[in-house]
Amino acid sequence: MNKLEVSFNSPQCGWMSIGFDDGNSEFHTTTAHVPHERALPELLRILTDLLDENSANREYVLHWNRNPEEFDFRFVKNGENLTLEIYQFPTETRENTDREMVYAHTGNVREVCAAFAETFKQLYEDRNIDEFEFNWRQPFPFEEFEKFSRELQK
Repeated sequence: MNKLEVSFNSPQCGWMSIGFDDGNSEFHTTTAHVPHERALPELLRILTDLLDENSANREYVLHWNRNPEEFDFRFVKNGENLTLEIYQFPTETRENTDREMVYAHTGNVREVCAAFAETFKQLYEDRNIDEFEFNWRQPFPFEEFEKFSRELQK
C-alpha cells in the first residue's frame, strides 16, 4: 500500500482546493464552504472516530460540494485498514445511479488519518496569515482539530 498525501490549500473567497495522491492515482478539485458548511468539522469528527478502536461505526459518508457538483467522501474501516472512496455527483440531487467514483485509496487507519492531520496542521498554522475565517467564510474547527490531534497521538 502506498502512502496517501492529502492537501487542503488555503481557502480563497469561500473555495478551497483539495487533493489526494497515493502514487498510483490522484484526485484534485475545489470545494465550496456552502451548503455543507460543517464539512471540515464533520471530517475531523469522522477521522477522530475512525481512530477509536471501540468505535461502533465502521462506515461514514461526508457530503461536500463544488457547485453544481456534489461529492461524497466514504470512509470504510475494516480492522486496521481504511478505504477512502470519493464519489462525484453531477448535481445536488445525489442520485446513486449518476455518481462516479473519482478516487479510491486503501491504507492503514492511522497512516491515512496522519495524512489528513498533516494538512489540517498546515491549515491551522497558516490560519492567521491566510485569513482562514474570512476566506473560508467560517471559523476554523478548533475543538474538532484538538480532539483529532489528541486521538492521533494515542
